[in-house]
Amino acid sequence: MMREAIKVGVIADQTGALSPMGGAQANTAMLVVDEINASGGLLGRGVELLIEDSATDDTRAAAAAAKLVQDDHVDVLLGGIFSSTRQAIKEPAVVEGETLYIYPEQYEGQEYHPLLFCTGAVPAQQVEPLIPWVMQHTGARAFYLPSADYIWPHVMNRKVHEVASANGGRIVGEEYFPVDHADWGETVERINDSGADVVFNTTVPPGCFPFLEALCESGFTARGGRVVTTYFEENLVAALPSEHVEGMYGCIDYYQSVSDPFSKELLGRYNRRFPDGPQFSAGSGCTGMYRGLKLWEAAVTEAGSLDQAAVVAALDHAKIAEGPGGAAEMVPGQHHVALNVYIAQVQGGTLEVVESLGRIHPNERVRAVA
Repeated sequence: MMREAIKVGVIADQTGALSPMGGAQANTAMLVVDEINASGGLLGRGVELLIEDSATDDTRAAAAAAKLVQDDHVDVLLGGIFSSTRQAIKEPAVVEGETLYIYPEQYEGQEYHPLLFCTGAVPAQQVEPLIPWVMQHTGARAFYLPSADYIWPHVMNRKVHEVASANGGRIVGEEYFPVDHADWGETVERINDSGADVVFNTTVPPGCFPFLEALCESGFTARGGRVVTTYFEENLVAALPSEHVEGMYGCIDYYQSVSDPFSKELLGRYNRRFPDGPQFSAGSGCTGMYRGLKLWEAAVTEAGSLDQAAVVAALDHAKIAEGPGGAAEMVPGQHHVALNVYIAQVQGGTLEVVESLGRIHPNERVRAVA
């Protein structure tokens, strides 16, 4: 008799404004789970992947989390891009459903629950190394912060204030708007009048598209201004006219131009499986999804069972020797990963790595293991 499959739930924004990113996230989950099954499964059992479309809508995400936990009884849940989506998933899945949840996206940090682990980059791995690097390599000192009005931009901007000031820089403007804000004329005018050298952009889809268009058309970058957007990746770069993003800097745990053999081989596997779909990238949460599933696989293997307490204890120190961008490991007590980080610039419409920063720890608060 075949043993019952282990159930993995994934919530991905397969439709709506984040569909290029959410689609890539779902594809990555399919790739990893199929490869686990092709290699014999886990604990002698097959792994069943259940994917729900959250449609870039937090109410839909919460309903999907409730379904996967209460009706489908998944053993682990992954997914979400926006921080508000993570919070929407967390309540029914973790707080009420007491189910292990792995959040795969780069975000503002500071999240903690005994059953929640994060596998994307945080400000200590993005803002802290990137701002001094940009200042050193471009001579920039004045920063303007146009932002979406939710938790991720607010926390990222606090870190920009801290790091820029510590390195002799200053903030000359900071504004917040709804995520779908479209009329950027007055903001762009204020940016150009402020003397800003750098726009540190935390506007997000869909609002970031008209913002970057207006900024470009104003001549900001043509006059030598710099744009920094930490989360931008290959799917978003491909979705925009090249002139809107040319020269933009980012900092994250992987770009397709990362050259280590495993990263290249993994990208090849993904492209062969999904030749016409959204691209494999870090800002889409693909890398966090990949390492989240592989770290969970390692934790289940060490635990030797699906007992949640044993899996959580093993996941607290789980590591993988290979992954997109390099090896990764959970920092014990932090529920976040130490990972390799890269600075890239859009050159000729392609994100090219300009600096490999090596392994950086998340520096999140250490908690005692339960």
